[in-house]
Amino acid sequence: MKKLLVLLALTAPLALQAVHAQTAQTEPKPTAQQSKMTTCNKEAGDKKGDSRKAFMKQCLSAKPAAPADGRTAQQEKMKTCNQNATGKKGDERKAFMKECLKKD
Repeated sequence: MKKLLVLLALTAPLALQAVHAQTAQTEPKPTAQQSKMTTCNKEAGDKKGDSRKAFMKQCLSAKPAAPADGRTAQQEKMKTCNQNATGKKGDERKAFMKECLKKD
């Protein structure tokens, strides 16, 4: 029984460390809205009360600037992925484009 308790006492920290490492790796990336909120909070700085509310409302509702040629972000991503896929054909190209377009 003593051996079992000693073994348990020695292995418990290792098990907890493995669980912690697993949860740290599976944390989801912040969404676009969460990232925007973080950025707006930083920009708001020391503003208080109504001026902060007004600033946050304006900041969070602002649309990202459109590229000069009028393309959307998705169109820009498609253009970049197409350029990077040169030389790939068939299933290789399809798999590459799928992964490339999935990225943020």
